[in-house]
Amino acid sequence: MKRVILNSLLAVFFLLCVQSIHAEIRLPALVSSNMVLQRNTTVTLWGWADAGEKISVEASWLGEPLNVQADREGNWQVEVKTNDSMDPQTIRLKSETSEITLENVVFGEVWLCSGQSNMQQPVRGYDGQPTFGSNMAIAYSNNPNLRLFTVHRVGSKTPLQDIEEFTAWQQASPENVPDFSAVAYFFGQQLQEILNVPVGMIHASWGGSSVQAWISSEVISENQEVDLEDVDITERTNHIPTALFNGMIHPLLPYAIKGVLWYQGESNRMEPERYKELFPAMVRDWRTRWEIGDFPFYYVQIAPYIYGNNDLFQTAENSAFIREAQLQCLDLIPNSGIAITMDIGDKYCIHPPKKIEVADRLLFNALQQTYGYTAVDGASPVYESHELQDGGILLKFKNAEAGLYAFGMLEGFEIAGEDRLFYPASATIVNRREVSVKSDRVQEPVAVRYAWRNWVVGTLYDTSLLPASSFRTDDWDEATKYVE
Repeated sequence: MKRVILNSLLAVFFLLCVQSIHAEIRLPALVSSNMVLQRNTTVTLWGWADAGEKISVEASWLGEPLNVQADREGNWQVEVKTNDSMDPQTIRLKSETSEITLENVVFGEVWLCSGQSNMQQPVRGYDGQPTFGSNMAIAYSNNPNLRLFTVHRVGSKTPLQDIEEFTAWQQASPENVPDFSAVAYFFGQQLQEILNVPVGMIHASWGGSSVQAWISSEVISENQEVDLEDVDITERTNHIPTALFNGMIHPLLPYAIKGVLWYQGESNRMEPERYKELFPAMVRDWRTRWEIGDFPFYYVQIAPYIYGNNDLFQTAENSAFIREAQLQCLDLIPNSGIAITMDIGDKYCIHPPKKIEVADRLLFNALQQTYGYTAVDGASPVYESHELQDGGILLKFKNAEAGLYAFGMLEGFEIAGEDRLFYPASATIVNRREVSVKSDRVQEPVAVRYAWRNWVVGTLYDTSLLPASSFRTDDWDEATKYVE
């Protein structure tokens, strides 16, 4: 009889433990203490609980609690309005059997930063590959109004519901800034100081990744067949289509963001025309899934680098073609901007150390287009048209309202006639807003190319010292360069 009673008590105890485990509220990694919620908007809080579990959400800035009930699968979410208060806030989530308190929550500007190794490069730099200005940046990094969150590198064959590996929200400090993305940190630090509001930077990058890895299966299947059933997800994960979207982007949904910063392209440099299809498709994909409209999307053009051979001219191995494709994506992606890096590359290192300049140029785009700082120049000069003049070609540019500039002589210009043979040319800024290009060897010129090499140092700027991209006035599939 005692054994029966004991067994019954054990059974009841086990049942209560199981019920308690299943009934506990669970939150995604991104929703935690110290987080930054996008200010002055409606954000979504979400998580999991037992099916049908009733949850009360008490937010310190709201007058009354919000009530929500988990669905049959245990999923729940609730929309919450935020404001522009600078005070730290508290959120309490309660059910019959559990309670979670989130502390030191602030309202501010939230940016997602993604891409490959140049976005991943930490403030401290890579081994033997520095980030200029890192030591002083780390020394001055204590900032409770700049919050950092890192999604660690995880690939998946199917979309994950939560982040598997991460570094949770932290206030910027000399202890955590060194290993955070340099571009993301420098952007966030400057934005926080200028706007004087909290800023949250979410970093999710994987070195060497292709754009295909960051696109959902539904969207990339429109461009190529994807079957991951027999794929080893641990081998070359950063090149497996959909793998990084599934493991590192999908779990972030539907966390409210202001916009995205993107630095990627080196791994797709051999397919510039395809990149013009895939990259805008990825942006549309992310915007559709976030359901907050065409949020700002600012990206970096890959910097000049030797890539082993600088004699290549009319082949995709010449990275000028992928730079051209990235520039053309401006017209394919609404509410976008580009940071040109023609003058800050490194001939023998694919990870240029001047990450502060990259972040600044992304910041100028954001300030001008997103935050209404109309006096800030965010757009580099872009070739617009040309005309024949005095035996040469006169180039005209947009985004050069205050004129063009060069520190010394313009270099990197070439000119060709109908034979499509390009000769080195002299170039001069005229009328402060145009460039005249000539060569004694081309009497009847028809086309000009600028900085059309893997490795080159840009020399053409506007008066805000934003560099022009490499460009060509032709669209020839076949062309050659003069060789002495």
